[in-house]
Amino acid sequence: MTKPVLRVQDLAVRFKSFSGGLLQRKERWIRAVDGISFELHSGETLGIVGESGSGKSTLARAILGLLKPSRGRVMWLGEDLTTLDEEAMRQRRKELQIVFQDPVASLNPRMTAGDIIAEPLWTFYPNMARLQVEERTRGMMKMVGLLPNQINRYPHEFSGGQCQRIGIARSLVLNPRLVICDEPVSALDVSIQAQIINLLKDLQKKLGIALIFIAHDLSVVRHISDRVMVMYMGQAMEVSQKTDLYLRPLHPYTNALMKSVAIPDPKLARQARQDSWLTGDMPSPYMRPKGCIFHDRCPYRVKRCEADVPALRRMESGDWVACHRAEDLDLSIQGASTGSLG
Repeated sequence: MTKPVLRVQDLAVRFKSFSGGLLQRKERWIRAVDGISFELHSGETLGIVGESGSGKSTLARAILGLLKPSRGRVMWLGEDLTTLDEEAMRQRRKELQIVFQDPVASLNPRMTAGDIIAEPLWTFYPNMARLQVEERTRGMMKMVGLLPNQINRYPHEFSGGQCQRIGIARSLVLNPRLVICDEPVSALDVSIQAQIINLLKDLQKKLGIALIFIAHDLSVVRHISDRVMVMYMGQAMEVSQKTDLYLRPLHPYTNALMKSVAIPDPKLARQARQDSWLTGDMPSPYMRPKGCIFHDRCPYRVKRCEADVPALRRMESGDWVACHRAEDLDLSIQGASTGSLG
């Protein structure tokens, strides 16, 4: 196997906050990302899934250097990005791009579609000829399914799905090697979600880029990912090949997310809701449970789970899981409960 283009090692991000009054002010830390490690190869897609507040977007921003990690390393083609100064990191961003969650809010309403897509070219190649920039911009519009004659239209003249295509074109115009998609379809209708996901798959096949695809819905990442990482309160609960994860999840949290997926059939949906035991919200980040951070919501917990932190360990299948009881539990999923985008 070729060497990975991206290697994340024990990455952690903490945020400082304060509580109490002016005279009794106390400093507290939130562990938004807590010891994440993984590798990513060219042409591969890693899906990252978890509830809101699990640290997915914070992890993405730390990888891109938009947030400073508290510890750990982000190795890009063998170079540690966390040690680079601002200008060196700026140059690396030609190879590392992002597609944002809200397709409308992420576009400047005062700029035309052509200007939005061309902006990275003007930023990194200010001496590029205007005709060359326009040719590259029109080519990117065509590649993402937009008409080149729409180049002078403004974002409000496009639908949500078309705005996301503009965002994708902007992220690809510099020919990056990695694109992080931060919940790029969560604000779109289901039918448009499928179109955008199929577009990303086609572009990846054509350009050979590596993708990190972030979502809170396992049915979405199923259709684009090669491997899936499940996050909870900043930690990786499971990292599995897509086929393994959807047939037999190893962690109870993954199993619960599977059963929470929306199902078109009303009867199956009711049954899935009855079978699902994932209720309530994640604990406060200021009051992280001792032992396994998921034990207070897990019906399979034993005494050990309340005291010992499970390490992320490799199973015989090659998949990784952070659960003391992974070998004892049979969490196989029955067909329809995995959901589908169609």
